[in-house]
Amino acid sequence: MTVTLVHGTSFCVCDDDGELRGSPAQGAFYQDTRILSGWNLRIDGHPVEPITVQTPEPFYARFVGRAHSGEGEGESSLLVRRERYIGGGMREDFILRNYGRGRVACTVTVRVAADFADVFEVKKGHINDTGHHAVEVAGTGLYLTRYIGAHSRGVRITGETLVGEGAEYSRDRITFRVSLPAGEEWYGSVTALPTVNGAAVTPLFPRERPVEHSRPAVLTRRWREESPVLRHSGDRALARTLQRSREDLGALRIFDPENPEDVAIAAGAPWFMALFGRDSLLASLMSLAIDPTLALGTVQTLARHQGTRVDPDSEEEPGRILHEVRFGADASLALGGSHIYFGTVDATPLFVLLLGELARWGIGAENVRALLGHADRALEWIDTYGDRDGDGFVEYHRATDAGLANQGWKDSWDGVNFADGEIARSPIALCEVQGYVYAAFRARACLAEYFDDHDTARYWSDRAADLKQRFNDVFWMPGPGRYALGLDADKRPIDSVTSNIGHCLWTGIIDTDRAGSVADGLLSPAMFTGWGVRTLSSEMGAYNPMSYHNGSVWPHDNALVAAGLMRYGFVAHAQRVATAVLDAAEAFDGRLPELMCGFDRDEYSTPVPYPTSCSPQAWSSAAPVHLLRTLLRVQPGMHRRELRIAPELPESFGTLLIDDVPLTGGRISIEARGSWVRVGHLPEDVELVRGNVH
Repeated sequence: MTVTLVHGTSFCVCDDDGELRGSPAQGAFYQDTRILSGWNLRIDGHPVEPITVQTPEPFYARFVGRAHSGEGEGESSLLVRRERYIGGGMREDFILRNYGRGRVACTVTVRVAADFADVFEVKKGHINDTGHHAVEVAGTGLYLTRYIGAHSRGVRITGETLVGEGAEYSRDRITFRVSLPAGEEWYGSVTALPTVNGAAVTPLFPRERPVEHSRPAVLTRRWREESPVLRHSGDRALARTLQRSREDLGALRIFDPENPEDVAIAAGAPWFMALFGRDSLLASLMSLAIDPTLALGTVQTLARHQGTRVDPDSEEEPGRILHEVRFGADASLALGGSHIYFGTVDATPLFVLLLGELARWGIGAENVRALLGHADRALEWIDTYGDRDGDGFVEYHRATDAGLANQGWKDSWDGVNFADGEIARSPIALCEVQGYVYAAFRARACLAEYFDDHDTARYWSDRAADLKQRFNDVFWMPGPGRYALGLDADKRPIDSVTSNIGHCLWTGIIDTDRAGSVADGLLSPAMFTGWGVRTLSSEMGAYNPMSYHNGSVWPHDNALVAAGLMRYGFVAHAQRVATAVLDAAEAFDGRLPELMCGFDRDEYSTPVPYPTSCSPQAWSSAAPVHLLRTLLRVQPGMHRRELRIAPELPESFGTLLIDDVPLTGGRISIEARGSWVRVGHLPEDVELVRGNVH
């Protein structure tokens, strides 16, 4: 079993005994650099026999084992406990307990290795050992460094004991000499503190401070105290899944050192512990019912990095919202050869869409007003750079061979294809991107209405209506009776059957009289696996249930599909998708992975994991939250001082009682069963409207 610990931009992937054995994906990472590639505990030269592992916190694991008994001896009486903390590097405490009748003398050794590989190299499984590695052994610690040009990444290893001799250091290990009387404990601690260009980061778990007072512990405790709580549910698996989602979303938060009051969300561990445009926007949008400030911080952080110039290498353009931020020493390994890469077509309209949602949730007029200029620059990008040929649709085409060939959410090289399997040629106008733009236009109209700017509201409402009409005229394919996935470079409709069209239901761009055929298509046997809707129909030429985007099942994708089905009134369809995904979550012990293989439930009684899926992953962690919001049919409208709610809960859920749901600066409670609902603690000036959610 693999254990993943995470806090901010630090994470650790190890075996269930705590060891880092050199497996390609293992290691302790800080800001996209593997600071530890090997970490092995030995007692008198022998590995510890594992007993159990516990993860009480996302950033903390306890590994319990016993020392190797000598040849000819009975069972070991020496218990070994390893307490590992991740955040700003890694700290590990070692506690030895002698349950024997006599004194135990032993040597405790921690062997360390650090290749300082970039996370991109680790993901690809090919480590390029460039630069210069240096090792310094001093009486105060072991210092390992890799120099790449003018940059360096390093780690400082230090050890400490409470009593007895201190740590001894050599080029690849730390050693403690232990003499432990019967019935006593010995405590040692080793810290691996990253250095960036020679400067050590601030330790988050200093030994002189109790762990419960550390910043990760305080932030986690505050997150729990301020998050909604499912007090009662007839479905215990649902309660466990929502609790796990809440924990993982809290762990995936990242804080800007220069703006510590702002919090954003990373895309996911292990490969994407960084700010991502599309991923962070959608994950925080789907988490609004837990904490709207997470979405606000994400928007504010992305606004600070909004494009200001034209740079083909990074694909930056004025008004564009970034795709990803990377921190590694070697920028050439990142997309576009830059620490910030902008090659995404959908983050920019999603930025405006989310700002509109924040206004509806009552995030505060001052916060919204401060971001209006950024929203307008994003809309200017849509018109100036997004619509490359002036046909009224937003398309993408990469400006550099070092960038992404596909720049929608299915961004693998083969993720956009025709029904016969032919790869579509860019520029490509994706159907869901037009939906996002439509929703962005409507969101800007809502924001204008919020500030009583009726002329601007009318302008963007008209823009949205015009786009909706043109989309339904151009993207509808009368022959097969379905919408195109997109338009290719020659404006040919891309005729494959995919889940993307479900996002169009979510945004509302689909004509009502055609929504039924879309809904039925999404739930057809070729698309619906029993664990969720496939990314690509099993009847398509490129279908492969083990592929990344051509037949797999993505929880976040399904959460948006379910919301779209419910928006158009297809209650049974939405319930079927939602319960399927939540059933899959139960099979993964409450933590949905980034994606699953697209095999039928009738063929495999449990969902089949995708081999390199991220877990935890932000928008998968947020998916259960959004699914529950969809089934409760909750739509705040604080710009109008109203809350719309019309639940359609499956019978298996029983009665749900949820406390401390954030809304317009306060907290409400929701009690619901089936289509019955009661809302408590609603502000007096907010009207409760039942039914007609969208």
